[in-house]
Amino acid sequence: MSDRRRELPSVSSLLDTTGVRSLLDQHSRESVVDAIRVTLAAARVDERSTRPGDDWTDDIASVLRTAAMPSLRKVLNATGVIIHTNLGRAPLADAALAAIHDVCGGFSNLEYDIDTGKRGSRYSHCVSLLARLTGAEDALVVNNCAAALVLALNALARRKEVLVSRGELVEIGGSFRIPDIMGSSGAKLVEVGTTNRTHDDDYRRAITPKTAAIVKVHRSNFTISGFTSDVSVESLVFIAREHGLAVVHDLGSGLMLDLGEYGLGGEPTARAAVAAGASLVLMSGDKLLGGPQCGIILGDKSVIGKLRTNPFARAMRVDKLTLAALEATLRLYTEPARARQEIPVLAMLTTTRERVRERTGRLAADLRARGLDAEVADTIASVGGGAFPAAMLESSAVSIGAATKTEERLRLGNTAVIGRIAGDRVLLDLRSVPERDDAELARAVMESLT
Repeated sequence: MSDRRRELPSVSSLLDTTGVRSLLDQHSRESVVDAIRVTLAAARVDERSTRPGDDWTDDIASVLRTAAMPSLRKVLNATGVIIHTNLGRAPLADAALAAIHDVCGGFSNLEYDIDTGKRGSRYSHCVSLLARLTGAEDALVVNNCAAALVLALNALARRKEVLVSRGELVEIGGSFRIPDIMGSSGAKLVEVGTTNRTHDDDYRRAITPKTAAIVKVHRSNFTISGFTSDVSVESLVFIAREHGLAVVHDLGSGLMLDLGEYGLGGEPTARAAVAAGASLVLMSGDKLLGGPQCGIILGDKSVIGKLRTNPFARAMRVDKLTLAALEATLRLYTEPARARQEIPVLAMLTTTRERVRERTGRLAADLRARGLDAEVADTIASVGGGAFPAAMLESSAVSIGAATKTEERLRLGNTAVIGRIAGDRVLLDLRSVPERDDAELARAVMESLT
């Protein structure tokens, strides 16, 4: 029996077909030729039989469409996890998006002092706002919170010892662990206490002439309950002052407003963390703060000054897009009520279950009108991003049948919709969908499923 793969058309013969010639009107010849070669290579693997030339047009056009799609593109997060690391963490507020457009569409005063006409510093942006909002003397913005920790320890404790409780040696995601990150700074990690209980004297006994700092890591992505004990930042500051040491508090989440009235308690705000007296407080920009990815360092002016002059500071510096988005986000916090409404993460966390259910009901009704098996289901959403790990947010989702097929079609649509599977249903939880995206979500679901 002959191998039918030898009968596949040539690249040149396909270029002469009517359908492929129409593709050349929309794409470069090089792109079309590459798409033909990809299509023929796939046909050889599949051992597909030969067909009339024009029958290849749809396959080639599909390859062209796929090649033209950006690798990084928008998805709609209907998982019920609000700060979803895999889906880009915090969506930006409209004000932050506008700031990026205004500042980054042309030139800016990133490192130029308009008042004096001389060279300025990118480190000056956002400092006054951060100081005003948190009570810190000074601030520095780097590219993420892990970088902030490495920079802080390299500047303060390189080749010296740093004390940290065994109960705070956490893994922060993506297999990255606090001990590894701290070790990369050049500091020597000294563990004190036990997993569940650490006391003041554990730190005191571990202090030697080589000790330079004490690190406090806020356990934001898990909880320890039962027979437990840890040492507060205030107590660590007292111990550190006795020995002339720095205290570095890795706060993590970046919470700026107390959310206790919404059932979200136990997470310290940035202002409270600064008031506790640590030399430095470190936090993320793209978690509960609701801004762009960055690491924010708050603290004493003299200590921040050491960090600014450290060589790592340049390697970890942020660009103008980040600074523009962060400043616009921080400015919203000067009016807390406005921040809760306009910063998507805060709006999703604080909206009522009734409001989420109302939005869910509209979407389910629209889908049923198109003949889809769509129902409203009560669900429990989560904060995500390693914040409020025990919190359960009452929520509501559209439940759609034929789980496996539906999930795939939603995920592979022109605008990807990412939900979660529960039994034989797909749940689209609207608590993790910014309300401004409701119309787009409805359109994307209908295009994918109808």
